[in-house]
Amino acid sequence: MTSIPLTAHGAPRANTVVLEHLTKSFTKHRSWRSVLTGKAREFVPALTDVSCEVRAGEFFGLLGENGAGKTTLFKVLATLVTPDAGAATVGGFDVGRSPQRVREILAPVIADERSLYWRLSGRENMRLFAALHSSRGAEAARRIDELLTLVNLVEAADRPVSAYSSGMKQRLLVARTLIARPSVLLLDEPTRSLDPISARAFRRFLREDVAVAQGCTVLLATHNADEAFELCDRVGILHRGQLVAVGQTSEIAREVGENRFALWVRPADQSAIDALVARGVIRDTTAFVDEPGGWSRVECDLRDGLEGAAEAVAFLAHAGVSVARCEPVQLSLADLLERVLARHAAHA
Repeated sequence: MTSIPLTAHGAPRANTVVLEHLTKSFTKHRSWRSVLTGKAREFVPALTDVSCEVRAGEFFGLLGENGAGKTTLFKVLATLVTPDAGAATVGGFDVGRSPQRVREILAPVIADERSLYWRLSGRENMRLFAALHSSRGAEAARRIDELLTLVNLVEAADRPVSAYSSGMKQRLLVARTLIARPSVLLLDEPTRSLDPISARAFRRFLREDVAVAQGCTVLLATHNADEAFELCDRVGILHRGQLVAVGQTSEIAREVGENRFALWVRPADQSAIDALVARGVIRDTTAFVDEPGGWSRVECDLRDGLEGAAEAVAFLAHAGVSVARCEPVQLSLADLLERVLARHAAHA
């Protein structure tokens, strides 16, 4: 069972975003021949009966292949697209009936660096965006200074944005969005243009300085395994517009039979491994991979997880095979998605 995040006083957090049977389709592109011949319009489903709740202060990830419906869902929440059926509420306000109130609570973080004015300084970009939100004078200056401090751009604040690194620009984009004090942020692949070290620093910034320090609820669409496994409290997996799984990545992995282990053995005794397969203890083994010191590594799915690991180690030791290490192998994001979708197809 997924644990419920608590407030500092121990009370359950309220739900900030609630989706109830959300459905949206778009008209399929028609050729001129189809239009002239009066061929009926065809519709492509983008979201189908999506129901989910995101709790206040939660980091919630949206996973799925391209075209799964992540962007459409974000556009619905941002009041840019009207759903065909169902409901979506943000902070208790319906995206269709109260779009202005929703926009006061929720803001998408535009990850495109080109949306910044590169000839202006970081501070000037912030002033311009503050003015668009009718925030000027001393109050705006205080808020801008506060946010530039938050994103660690005080020393670079008066330099032109063209001189910023990609990581600095991403932090400035987040700071710009926070001017309006939204409590819900939408992030669409925010680290896709960053190198691995900058991406790690930016994820730490999002977790510690945005989600925790600012108290924001964050919905994150990502293809990045580090963001899905390390940053998100829970994830939802979309497939062809349907929400096929929701939970912590570790829980979802267990549900789809994640019992993948790596064994470091010596010697590389294929007959002993075959005997374990015949006994039903392991399955889906990889070929031996040579490691330093004469050790070999073999990956396999172990029946009953740790219990199966103990049985496999005991069997190999009895067969004269030394086992130096036996540890779980974390599924890659691609493997996790494939297994979840295969399970969904089997039950469809």
